[in-house]
Amino acid sequence: MTAAEEDTSVTTRDERDGAPAAGTKGTRLIGGPGILLVWLYGVMVVGAVSRSAVQISTQFDRAPLAYSLSAVAGLVYGFITYSLVRGGERARRAALVCCAAELAGVLVVGTWTLAEPSAFPDATVWSDYGMGYLFIPVLLPLSAMYWLRKARTNAG
Repeated sequence: MTAAEEDTSVTTRDERDGAPAAGTKGTRLIGGPGILLVWLYGVMVVGAVSRSAVQISTQFDRAPLAYSLSAVAGLVYGFITYSLVRGGERARRAALVCCAAELAGVLVVGTWTLAEPSAFPDATVWSDYGMGYLFIPVLLPLSAMYWLRKARTNAG
């Protein structure tokens, strides 16, 4: 086997993970509307993480549950952003699972803040279904799940 033939038989880590190797065509998640999703998730990462960092470091005793939930939201947003940028089938599935978990969190926390407002002396990112963030926290995972399912359909 020549060196050229040997190079073509090597499977890269990216190919095993479902991401396209350099120069090959694969599942790209940030093309078209996916770029907008990455941008919006990036904004939400900055908003949720910076908000929770300030609140946890300065007034954690005031509303520990609310501030901790905002930090969790920021971590979820960060993982989804990373998955969308990384691309590939494994990243698409991970992002889809995280978006479903994010939507469940928004719905649970949103309902909880309306049903029992005293449990949250201060708002979280997901309070009132994300009203403080123009309802982006409830609309974003729905949009992302649609896009991720569409990306799977287009790739398969």
